Amino acid sequence: MPDSVLDDPNLLPARERFWIGALSDERWSSNRTVVAEVDGTIVGIAMSGPAQEPDATEESQLHLIYVDAAHHGCGAGPALLNAVLDPGESAVLWVADPNPRAQAFYRKHRFAPDGPSKTEDGVREVRWVRAAGTS
Repeated sequence: MPDSVLDDPNLLPARERFWIGALSDERWSSNRTVVAEVDGTIVGIAMSGPAQEPDATEESQLHLIYVDAAHHGCGAGPALLNAVLDPGESAVLWVADPNPRAQAFYRKHRFAPDGPSKTEDGVREVRWVRAAGTS
């Protein structure tokens, strides 16, 4: 993400509004949101919901998954993913490109790019999908 986005003084208030809405607005009540904790400290978060693409044939969309870099490789990522997406359901997500670490994670969990891309806030994203099936 460009420094200009991270340095924007409106970023934190905007993120706060996002999370208040995501966690309390009835429109998003079907979303699944979970956190990963280590010794009472949140080290990761994930959220999914119904697929939002107008042409989506997938059941769900992974909206976000983040794990603190100090906890990469500890199993939090797969646990978060499986907590918000049933391993057998079809799903779609958008991932920053390039982002080799995240893309390797999604590939390991049966996601693959299917072509579409977009650029928002100076960040190029590629759509990845996972077909329904066993994990």
